Amino acid sequence: MTPRPQANSVDTPEPRAPLPMRQLDVRHAVALCVGMVVGAGIFKTSPMVAQALSGDPALLAAWGLGGLLSFIGALCFAELAAAFPDPGGDYHFLRRAYGHRLGFLFAWSRFAVIHTGSMALLAFVFGDYLAQVLDLSPWLGHHASAALAAGLIVLLTVLNLRGVRVGLGTQLGLLAVVIVALLALALGAGSQILAGQAAQAPALPGQATRHDWGMALVFVFLAYGGWSDAATLSAEMRDPQRGIVRALLWGLGLVTGLYLLANWAYLQVLGLEGLARSEAPAADLMRAAFGAPGEFLMVALVSLTALSVMNAIFIASPRTTYAAARDLAAELHLARWDPQRGTPTAAVLATGAVALALVGMGALMRAGFSTLVDYLSPVYWAFMSLSALALIVLRRREPLAPRPFRVPLYPWLPLVFAASSLYLFGASVLYVKAGALVGLLVLALGLPLLVWRRGPASA
Repeated sequence: MTPRPQANSVDTPEPRAPLPMRQLDVRHAVALCVGMVVGAGIFKTSPMVAQALSGDPALLAAWGLGGLLSFIGALCFAELAAAFPDPGGDYHFLRRAYGHRLGFLFAWSRFAVIHTGSMALLAFVFGDYLAQVLDLSPWLGHHASAALAAGLIVLLTVLNLRGVRVGLGTQLGLLAVVIVALLALALGAGSQILAGQAAQAPALPGQATRHDWGMALVFVFLAYGGWSDAATLSAEMRDPQRGIVRALLWGLGLVTGLYLLANWAYLQVLGLEGLARSEAPAADLMRAAFGAPGEFLMVALVSLTALSVMNAIFIASPRTTYAAARDLAAELHLARWDPQRGTPTAAVLATGAVALALVGMGALMRAGFSTLVDYLSPVYWAFMSLSALALIVLRRREPLAPRPFRVPLYPWLPLVFAASSLYLFGASVLYVKAGALVGLLVLALGLPLLVWRRGPASA
């Protein structure tokens, strides 16, 4: 009897997931790139940079350097996204380069550190600015900002459980709000200069000794965060070779220009030392330039921006957690989807709980926003370093994979990006406080994922 032929990949090809369509031109990609990068961080990080550096030129140079290194990193991610398009982004790149176990550890870091830490620090931005016009200190003392931050997280948790979408609704709408706020800062600075009231910042004792570039760049790159997501647009560009480079060049160039403009405005009105002492520099600038109405307008714009970005993270993060839990072990509670509500209910609740705990940690350490930066930065830059090296790993491991876009000056630009990421990882450990140790400890709790053995239910 003639044996039946075995089915093979030629006879029964495996269905492939649909790939992103190449439908973006440079204009669309620039708008999306800017919208992904510019957020509420710029309204809070500048004082921390001013605390680390001495002199206006050093402050502006730090923001310019951040834009340049972000562009190099975005080029590296653009090659990875063009060669291996996948909605998972860096999660997919890390799994492909280093295996599924490290990919799961990265998913854990997003759930327990990066995404929830970002939500908590944005909640503190919201609380710090709202506290400028809503004085709760007689009842809550130093914890007024933390109470507002915690209330916002509870509200977003409830709304996402009900499937309600809060915020501006579109990325371009959020982009317009932030750009209006940044241009308002420049307008305020211009009005002060015309009125002859620009800040005169004399050198203070000890000012010349502030050269903590590591700490400064940690906060600078926090404000530039989002370019790794923007680089994944390369899989959707109509011109797969030159389109993404032009989009990133124009997009990150525009972001860098806006950030330099905002910091120039801060320096003109508040001065370096005034900026370093400010809890809400944009609100302080607008109050100095336009009085209470200007301050109220800026608080509204920044609060709306923080709310919108947080809600976007709250929509994406629980779904990432749900997908990773489903891939890891289908019997996990986090891997359950509520078909009636249309949400991963357990993942939403877990995300909100972790974010609330992080707000509590920030309140306990009485540093709020900066504590959360300390918490997430080492973990973020550790995985960013691995992502940078993944480009070199995949070039060697899969040399025949189609690469519509290739990083110029290979391997030097990927190595520069990897070196800068490792430097920022080291700086975030050396320069930041106890929050960094807590973040690394929480990441270590996910190390069992590296030796996880999936059972029948998982398969």
